[in-house]
Amino acid sequence: MKKIILRIGLFIALIGVTLSCDKDFLNTKPLDKISSAATWSDGALSEAFIFNVYSFLGYGGFEEQALAAYTDEAMFTHAGRNINTFTEGSESPSNLGWQSDTYRWDRMYLAIREANVALENLPKSTFTDATLKDRLMGEAYFLRAYYYHQLVRYYGGVPLISKSYGLNEDYTIARNTYDECVKFIISDLDNASKLLEGKPATPGRATKIAAMALKARVLLNAASDLHDGPTAKAKSPLLASFSNIELVAYPSGERATRWAAAKAAAKAVLDATTGYKLNLTAPVSVEEGKNNYNAIAMGGQSAVADPAAAVELIFQRTHTALFTQEDNWPLGGIHYGINNGPNGYHNWAGNTPIQQLVDDYEMMDGSKFDWSNPAHKAAPYENRDPRFYASILYDGAPWKPRPSDVAPLDPSNQIQTGYYDDGKGGKINGIDTRESSVENWNGSRTHYYTRKFIDPNPALADNQSSAQVIPWPFIRYTEMALSYAEACIETGDEAEARNWINKIRFRSGMPAINDNGAALKARLRNERRIELSYEEHRYHDARRWMIPQTTVGRGIKSINVEAKLKPGKTAPSIYKYDKDRYTYTYTVEDNTSNETRQWNDKMYYRALSRDEVKRNPKLVQNPGFTQ
Repeated sequence: MKKIILRIGLFIALIGVTLSCDKDFLNTKPLDKISSAATWSDGALSEAFIFNVYSFLGYGGFEEQALAAYTDEAMFTHAGRNINTFTEGSESPSNLGWQSDTYRWDRMYLAIREANVALENLPKSTFTDATLKDRLMGEAYFLRAYYYHQLVRYYGGVPLISKSYGLNEDYTIARNTYDECVKFIISDLDNASKLLEGKPATPGRATKIAAMALKARVLLNAASDLHDGPTAKAKSPLLASFSNIELVAYPSGERATRWAAAKAAAKAVLDATTGYKLNLTAPVSVEEGKNNYNAIAMGGQSAVADPAAAVELIFQRTHTALFTQEDNWPLGGIHYGINNGPNGYHNWAGNTPIQQLVDDYEMMDGSKFDWSNPAHKAAPYENRDPRFYASILYDGAPWKPRPSDVAPLDPSNQIQTGYYDDGKGGKINGIDTRESSVENWNGSRTHYYTRKFIDPNPALADNQSSAQVIPWPFIRYTEMALSYAEACIETGDEAEARNWINKIRFRSGMPAINDNGAALKARLRNERRIELSYEEHRYHDARRWMIPQTTVGRGIKSINVEAKLKPGKTAPSIYKYDKDRYTYTYTVEDNTSNETRQWNDKMYYRALSRDEVKRNPKLVQNPGFTQ
């Protein structure tokens, strides 16, 4: 009897003839192998098959290396992970930079193959629950579209495969054009929307709204500079010299039509559902703004969060009957906290914020932070956008109680990333620096740490355990609001753009804006940068706007914090942040300890691996790479 095998290599994914359930992923019988006929004759087994297609979503952005480290959001602390292969522009087909499983060519085509198997078999399935059958078909269309959209964002046009290959077929296939890929993805999402109409909304599973939202994202990308051939060629000599521009952009066409489509798609999502606290007419308080932002990051599950925040998440990675607890599923932000939290909490300081991100948080009055302003320079962490305090851990920031072995060194529970006068002609190294007496190998190189997505529960001092599961926000309502505002700007509807930007700002405790023209576009881009930080948008946004020369190309800057005792003051027996006792100075420094960043236009698209091109000689390599 024909068998089906779930976890297989790319080549076998094209020709595979057997399938087994992944017992590490599902708590669903059967746990070994079953016949194809049995799978599609039983509703629960068919659902289990679709659950496995979901499993290729992986951990979302909660991996040890974050896509933020490819941008002007973060620096990856630990050398030797192939981050610099991208940020220094040295990637080649034989030396690929780090890639998350949620973008990898082979991994995504495995997922697409499984979705194709489902789409071929579900119409012929013999179980009787028609509602479940429609739901599973809709989910398969959505997931296939999602995985193709991941590939297209990374590589441009890719081969469109809409069937599961059999034995003795020709497995070589050329890349489709960017236009063809967008149309294919939109078609799948329209099919998903129809089939998911009226189906229950289960966290972690696709819904009609999720399909509509992904469609809006795809159309926004399609309307952007990078995918308009004439614009892309004018901005990049490398793309101008690429003889197959149709693989990565529209060679021609009416760009206004594409912006109008993106605008309509985003507005349809905004009209179909609601976001979290986006109906305010004035800014909330600083504390409420901080709590609102943290509530969204926690998915409504933190003790300090409002459960209503969950309505913000349109599509999420969470722990449900769909995503059961895998050996490596890091309880959402809990393991993320271990990966990224301070070394003075026995965490690993993975993807630390860089100074450029910190500087882009506005002052509370809506003005820009400016190091040439003496007041700003003397107290750079005061009177900032409340989202700053919910996102970044900085020297002196209040945080959780320390683990028991560290608590005697810091009973005040404050982040220590500076160097402090000991009153004896020497200095005290902050216990969250790389010179820490707690751990001197996991400290931040930028002197900042991530706070966003880390559970603030004071009982979780080392982020090692929790009953909470923090969801990864694949798509959330505010992304749609920002996309709509951007499309409004591009179509000349600036008043509507300001309206939606202000809704987001009011929820965060920030004042309204009244910009127009180029200033409004710049404000929108910064608002998107701040609101969606560490959510895997900046990498794609910088490329589609064609501004990475001013993001990656700016290099990495960090902060050096020093505290000098004021005249007549003595050092305490245990250090704590104290402006009355110390004068603090903040010095911005270039950081090349792991990377010497520079932008290379070939990194607009990722290289197709040498092995993949050898297997499929019909593949055209991306611009700037040789086979």
